[in-house]
Amino acid sequence: MVAEGERHILVVDDDERIRKLLKRYLSSHGYRSSAVGDVAEAKRLLGDVCFDLLIVDVMMPGETGLDLTRDVRAGSDVPILMLTARAESEERIEGLEHGASDYLTKPFEPRELLLRVRNLLRSRVAAPVHEVRAVVFGEFRFETSDLLLYQNGVRVTLTGAELKLLDAFARSPGRIFSRMDIREWGDAEQERSIDVRINRLRRKIEPDPRHPVYLQTLRGQGYVFRPDEIVYSAD
Repeated sequence: MVAEGERHILVVDDDERIRKLLKRYLSSHGYRSSAVGDVAEAKRLLGDVCFDLLIVDVMMPGETGLDLTRDVRAGSDVPILMLTARAESEERIEGLEHGASDYLTKPFEPRELLLRVRNLLRSRVAAPVHEVRAVVFGEFRFETSDLLLYQNGVRVTLTGAELKLLDAFARSPGRIFSRMDIREWGDAEQERSIDVRINRLRRKIEPDPRHPVYLQTLRGQGYVFRPDEIVYSAD
């Protein structure tokens, strides 16, 4: 089980006081947290970082928390705890219909929020995990079961190091891997060799290796693989 300190939570609320309160409270209980004031900024951050849970205010200027929840649910099962100043059942139902995992009405007791956060994270860990069977990106399909890469149906030859790298990324799409993680996959003794291995793989799978679409670099964090489609193993 992942330690609380390794869990990263995103708070999305236009109320600066609430953002500061939640960041401070979550940090005091061992969670990493980021906070933004609108949906547009949340979407930009979600494009770069994989969060373990979202805390989203419903009513915000411009796009609402319901809009964000609907968009996130189109491609992710990350738990979403929605906050609202309204207590009407219709609003709660609408949030759940959009994919919210839980609901909390403002004003709330911080201890209750913490309990809901813990329950949501615990439920996600306890949920059945399906292994990635294949990933599809652009003209490519990579089969993790037999470690084969195809481009428009034609097999692509990879070196042992390239294959090990692609397999590790493909089995955890969307997860950010640090340089230290990548060093543990092989015999890369120096930072420079990691860059070389990444660049060699990009030359085989990216339309333009200088501007990677699938195997992306996140400044100061590491690398993340973002395929177009993920095929999971059957139950």
